[in-house]
Amino acid sequence: MTFLVEKNGEQQIDVLLKGLFGSTDFGSWVAGDMMLGKGEDIQLINPATGHSFMSYRDAESVVVDVAAAAATRAQKQWWARTATARGQLMWKCGAVIRENLEQLARLESVSAGKPIRDCRVEVTKVADIFEYYAGWSDKITGQVIPVPTSHLNYTRHEPYGVVTQITPWNAPIFTAGWQIAPAICAGNGVLLKPSELTPLSTTALVKLIEVAGIPQGLVNVINGLGHTTGAAAIANTVTKKVVFVGSPKTGRLIAAASAQRVIPCVLELGGKSANIIFNDADLDRAVVGAQAAVFAAAGQSCVSGSRLLVQRGVYDDVVERVASATNKIPVGLPWLDETMVGPINNLQQFNHVNNLVAEGVAEGAVVASGGCRANVDGGEEGYFFRPTVLADVNNRMRVAQEEIFGPVVSVIPFDDEAEAIAIANDSRFGLAGAAWTADVGRAHRMAAQVNAGTFWVNSYKAINVMSPFGGFGESGYGRSSGYEGLLEYTQTKSVWVEPAENAATQ
Repeated sequence: MTFLVEKNGEQQIDVLLKGLFGSTDFGSWVAGDMMLGKGEDIQLINPATGHSFMSYRDAESVVVDVAAAAATRAQKQWWARTATARGQLMWKCGAVIRENLEQLARLESVSAGKPIRDCRVEVTKVADIFEYYAGWSDKITGQVIPVPTSHLNYTRHEPYGVVTQITPWNAPIFTAGWQIAPAICAGNGVLLKPSELTPLSTTALVKLIEVAGIPQGLVNVINGLGHTTGAAAIANTVTKKVVFVGSPKTGRLIAAASAQRVIPCVLELGGKSANIIFNDADLDRAVVGAQAAVFAAAGQSCVSGSRLLVQRGVYDDVVERVASATNKIPVGLPWLDETMVGPINNLQQFNHVNNLVAEGVAEGAVVASGGCRANVDGGEEGYFFRPTVLADVNNRMRVAQEEIFGPVVSVIPFDDEAEAIAIANDSRFGLAGAAWTADVGRAHRMAAQVNAGTFWVNSYKAINVMSPFGGFGESGYGRSSGYEGLLEYTQTKSVWVEPAENAATQ
């Protein structure tokens, strides 16, 4: 393992790692200790500079096997505790996360390239997630079913045992907390493989929840590549369910690998969400909402409102206003408080965004704003892309069908409600959507008819752990967050008890 000190502004990752782990040696976090891998060398790149600041070795199956054994032992001990005791420890996790908010946010900012202001918010949300599920720990109840015999029939929600979770690079610590908390609330042990590009904040999070009292080995972070470490975790017989957040392409592979073992999986995949503005909308609010829908996190969000559908009566006005506002959005180094849009996370994704924009222009889209690399002092070799508005897009263009996953919005005109619904649903994805209108009846009609797992009216990106989240179509299946997300981590057992003496078998 090698480590290079990267000092940009206040970023000193070596200090942060030493403070959390006592060393800058980095690998997988297994049974409460750092376990170094022996596989391929993996470089971590600062997206703001394009420079490597750290490397570590792929965990591979040897580390996975140790982690699986640790999770199995710890899960049995964890499940043996009372539900109240588990909930109390989960509540302490929230407090410890809040105490270490700044360190976690800075790790997230440098490795994922996310503005520090956004990272602080996301770490706070992780604390909220643990506190929310802490409250559910002693409220997972079954039913008594009045069967037509003398039996007492009741149901129990029991954990799977050990689950494997695979999380993405765009929101590492948020998606880690989003999955870990309901899994352990339900009584499971966890093998968590974050993206090989952004393992730092997730590993630190798991170390800190152990400080709060979560048993060592209950949650293990296996750091490495998908085709080696991730595949080994899914193939391990300890894994009883797989939860994956990422691209549809990888999701298909995850689903196939899970099916080979006849184990269930939850897939939270991509999106191409339609954000729909009608003539009667409050345009001041809608224009602000349109920007927040797609430019936050540099557009690297699965629910990004990357298709902006605008009714023709206000189309030119909306395009002009969104484009004008977009030119004023501060693009900069992610560790600066004033930055609102940071870099794309990695070079491959930067090239994908750049190529899709060029292809859209070749197909007839008009660049109303942005459309090229952003020049940032101190980030000349970083992966910065200017927030971009593409006008005159039609829904057949690739920029309207493919997930760009960058700060790019395609503005598509429509004539009436029926056409808006048809365009919105003309997509293989179905993760989210929104409508901006003063017509209450229309709002409910749109919510009912647009194919999306989450739909907003006169707002965008309102997401909370209390509410279920998931997609339709190629956006995946299963639900995370809320009570529905908790039940994804349980199996229902039906128990039949014959209380009558000498009763005949029914």
